[in-house]
Amino acid sequence: MLQKNIVHYKCNEKEENMNTTARMNHIIQPDGKTFIMAMDHAANFNTLPALTDPKKLVKEIAAAGADAFLSTVGMTEFLTDSFSGKGIIVRVDGGVSYLGDRSKAMQTTVTAEDIARMGADGVITMSFPGSKFENEVLSNLTRICMDCHRWGIPVLAEALPRGFEPFEDSRTPENLIFASRQSVELGADFVKTNYTGDQESFKALVEATYRPVVILPVEQLLREIKDSLEVGGAGVAMGRNIWGHENPVGYTAAIAKLIHEDCSVEAALKEMNTVFAV
Repeated sequence: MLQKNIVHYKCNEKEENMNTTARMNHIIQPDGKTFIMAMDHAANFNTLPALTDPKKLVKEIAAAGADAFLSTVGMTEFLTDSFSGKGIIVRVDGGVSYLGDRSKAMQTTVTAEDIARMGADGVITMSFPGSKFENEVLSNLTRICMDCHRWGIPVLAEALPRGFEPFEDSRTPENLIFASRQSVELGADFVKTNYTGDQESFKALVEATYRPVVILPVEQLLREIKDSLEVGGAGVAMGRNIWGHENPVGYTAAIAKLIHEDCSVEAALKEMNTVFAV
């Protein structure tokens, strides 16, 4: 099984000026893999009623095995204890909502200094080559990387060809590979992208990107996770399919087992009925 080379060490918890590697080690585990739970949707979309009580759900999902969370500014500021010491990656682009007409690009709304003050471990921002606003989005990515690296903060790029615009080639393996590679060339420390659909093309994506790649599975979720891990994937960054599930805590446990215990999909599913203390 292929794995990305992750330099892993334990930093002094009293260290005030953590570097990028130390923060990455709070996100990616010693086995080179990570389960990042996405909880940043409410900054742009209506997530009710599923996320009516995010404080409780975040704590339960942390206990069930998530390694890190994609978070909003508000959750990072006000729900810190719920994360239970897990990694926190803050969404730094925004300024739009699902009620808008999509005539404007997302703006960078949070600085690296803000992230350091909040005690977060990293940031996430979009990387949309071929989209209507690619010039602004891709320029923002590099500026965010340069700003964050001065503070020792890693950047996760969400690499999606053409963004969410409806083009037939928006999720082809070739374009997913290009978008992922471009993201690290623009400075990203790791990449979130869609699974390419088959192991051969995803292995090519992992090898071309040369930084850890986590996937947002699209269809057969657990099968795609397993297939990606077998050819060098570093895990997942997903949320809606978990917090929208009838059993989000059990589903979290199943995914965590699949990622970190190298088990079968069938073995992972047995975790669905596990009860976790919080």
